[in-house]
Amino acid sequence: MMKSDQAQASATTPNDSFLDRYFNISARGSTLRREVIAGLTTFLAMVYSVIVVPNMLGAAGFDTGAVFVATCLIAAFGSLLMGLWANLPMAIGCAISLTAFTAFSMVLGQGISIPVTLGAIFLMGIVFTLVSVTGVRQWVLTNLPKGIAHGTGIGIGLFLLLIATNSVKLIVANETGLPVALGDIHSLPVIATVIGLAATIGLERRGMPGGILLVIIALSIFGLIFDPSVTYQGLFALPDLMSDKSLIGQLDIMGALNPVVLPIVLALVMTAIFDATGTIRAVAGQAELLDDKDNIIGGGKALTSDSVSSIFAGAVGGAPAAVYIESAAGTAAGGKTGLTATIVGLLFLLMMFLAPLSYLVPAYATAPALMYVGLMMLSNVTKLDFNDKVDAMAGLTCAVFIILSCNIVTGIMLGFVTLVIGRICSGEWRQIKLGVLAITIGLVAFYMGGWAI
Repeated sequence: MMKSDQAQASATTPNDSFLDRYFNISARGSTLRREVIAGLTTFLAMVYSVIVVPNMLGAAGFDTGAVFVATCLIAAFGSLLMGLWANLPMAIGCAISLTAFTAFSMVLGQGISIPVTLGAIFLMGIVFTLVSVTGVRQWVLTNLPKGIAHGTGIGIGLFLLLIATNSVKLIVANETGLPVALGDIHSLPVIATVIGLAATIGLERRGMPGGILLVIIALSIFGLIFDPSVTYQGLFALPDLMSDKSLIGQLDIMGALNPVVLPIVLALVMTAIFDATGTIRAVAGQAELLDDKDNIIGGGKALTSDSVSSIFAGAVGGAPAAVYIESAAGTAAGGKTGLTATIVGLLFLLMMFLAPLSYLVPAYATAPALMYVGLMMLSNVTKLDFNDKVDAMAGLTCAVFIILSCNIVTGIMLGFVTLVIGRICSGEWRQIKLGVLAITIGLVAFYMGGWAI
């Protein structure tokens, strides 16, 4: 760290301050201001979840108001646990992929009742936590080859770009020919997004503190003034925690133990192990929170925080929880400690009372931040070791198929398969670790058995 940065750190966060000691802010080369900005940035990048998650579960018959409260509670609980206990800048919320599976496959597809569905999520959280505390998830991380680890980061970057561009209809589904097509380039959201991305790149190049956040705020104000779809709908709204519609404590655990439901619990666990674990590794890598052996600093607590949050999700009536990819927006803004995640958690608690404000941040305000982060994560390509061509190409296979399949686990599975078969065909089979072979066989069996989400 440069002397000027050290001076800034000591000026902004005194070395004897409680926050500095608790979160190791100066020790990790950060400042109080930087952590606060990172927390705000992450929150604004993932606040869309309080709209998307209730809409998806609402389509399956959940009460949207109750789900809104549950979504805020889950994000608050998970992010505070990650921040205050694990001391890592990773925010937790309802996983969008698992939310979609919960709504459209479990409830609508298989006709499982809402209480039994919540019971299944609770059981998934318990199994997931056991997998975490017993070291199985850490073992998976340890046996994640460097090429696939970097490839996961690249793939998630590409995934973020697709999510962001699709949210503003810059890239849309194509009815004929290739799967995707260019959207309406003349629309206000598309123009605002492109300008916002360029502005973000420029401000970050200048080293402007909170450049990403400034663009989000500027585009939100622009939308409020010029976009008829962005309207002020009030400030406060009291959350309804105790009404008949509340889903808190409505889970049916015994119903979830039905042999018909248990395979679904397994599918949720397997998906979460590789999806969430891959995301945690990618975000930690971007925040430079890896030790000399490429292990996550405080990784055990991070994994446990992640899994315990799903137990809480089942109890309060929400979808399974996971570390949000959007956490990378906060780490890009300079977040390196748990204070970033703590601020996110506190803001989601506040969000329960400020529900109308969520409508003041349009998609095109947060899309540039996600696109910028996605582009930054593509720099993981430089970390691939092409002297070990099999490892590097397995990483690229992983990255490409994360975006092509829109599924992190699928990309990781194909990366492992490419690595193992590639090692055998190149005559380098002695380099295959037993752990890598075991994970590959497990993932292939998971997919061939038809359990994949």
